[in-house]
Amino acid sequence: MQIFSFFDGKFSLSINGVTFLIFSVLLIAGLGYLLGRITIKGVNLGTAGVFLVALLFGCFFFNPIDKMFPSLAGTGIAEWWPNLSEQLKGYTGNALKVVENLGLILFVTSVGFIAGPKFFGNLKKNFKTYILLGLVIIISGALVCAGCIALAQATMKDVPGQQLTAIMTGLFSGALTSTPAFSASKEAIGPELSEYVAVGNGIAYIFGVIGVVLFVQLIPKFMKADMAAERAKLSGGSGDNGEDPVEVKNERKFIEIDPFGIAAFAVAAILGVLVGTVKIGSFSLTTTGGCLLVALIFGHFGHFGPIKVMPPAATLKVFRELGLMLFLIGAGIAGGAKFVECFQAIYFLYGALMTLVPMIIGFIFAKYVLKLHLLNALGSITGGMTSTPALGTLIQVSGTEDVGAAYAATYPIALISVVLSSQILIMIF
Repeated sequence: MQIFSFFDGKFSLSINGVTFLIFSVLLIAGLGYLLGRITIKGVNLGTAGVFLVALLFGCFFFNPIDKMFPSLAGTGIAEWWPNLSEQLKGYTGNALKVVENLGLILFVTSVGFIAGPKFFGNLKKNFKTYILLGLVIIISGALVCAGCIALAQATMKDVPGQQLTAIMTGLFSGALTSTPAFSASKEAIGPELSEYVAVGNGIAYIFGVIGVVLFVQLIPKFMKADMAAERAKLSGGSGDNGEDPVEVKNERKFIEIDPFGIAAFAVAAILGVLVGTVKIGSFSLTTTGGCLLVALIFGHFGHFGPIKVMPPAATLKVFRELGLMLFLIGAGIAGGAKFVECFQAIYFLYGALMTLVPMIIGFIFAKYVLKLHLLNALGSITGGMTSTPALGTLIQVSGTEDVGAAYAATYPIALISVVLSSQILIMIF
């Protein structure tokens, strides 16, 4: 499918849909990492810079240019741009979902493998702690959402009540960057109002990503944390220097299907996707939960019989970063497309509150009530906020992969709670 072409006549430059998509992904990745590298007082966006560039890309290429710049209305640029926009929407909608979902699978499966060797021991020791923290974060976020719905219905009389409820529950799922909650809200609200859930999700998703990413960088700086000491507390010893994840160590020699562990990774990912599709009532683990669970099991055992199923640390690091990048590009472009069309400042403010309040309450509860060490608390916060990008940032900030275990332990209870909370909010309002 041809997207656009230049120069009529003997010489022409024609770009088809596949070429344009590949070019766009690579361009966004390059510019995003450059933006993420800019550091102000020790704080940077890191991989979240990719999300911001993808968001801007979505704004410009998925919307008529005169929507953003009214002064261009009636000009040659405004005449050409909407046609390109419509063509891109028609071609890349499904392709972007493939990019996003592939990235999510790569990232979450890598995190599961990395956390697996220490996960179950950590969970056994702190099981009640992780349940409590996950519940505190999601319930506080749901209460904020309920308050925002009540306030909006009282002050925005020109917007129908059910429409406001749909937008607000969309804000809730976006504020917690929760695809399962987003899907559950759309299903619960009904097909006639589901597009308003998407509007809310797109508006809040931006701050939901960037807010948590900045939070896990700023808190250690505010607390003047000694990262080497915090890593030692997290590992339960005195010498954790952010080393590679534990791999299978046994005198017995296991059979490796391939030297990079790609086959074992692929098997875990496939099984994870299948597990994620299983539904109990209206609830499922989704792709995220399924891949995380299966990879944790593979990482914990390291081998099944004579077959080694633990990929090398280098492979997991590359897949984790590549997956996060692809996920942010797919989600960012889609979010940018809806952002211009539906943005209202008050919705953005409501979404920011739904991100900030549960995150701050959760951290205070983890640090001062549950007495978790700093990195354990922050890892749990990223899991409780279901924030995949923030976990990637925290791994970089902390210098250790071990924070993934706290994320993986808190994530399941947060996943279940946020889905149920979204459905309850729609039932109440």
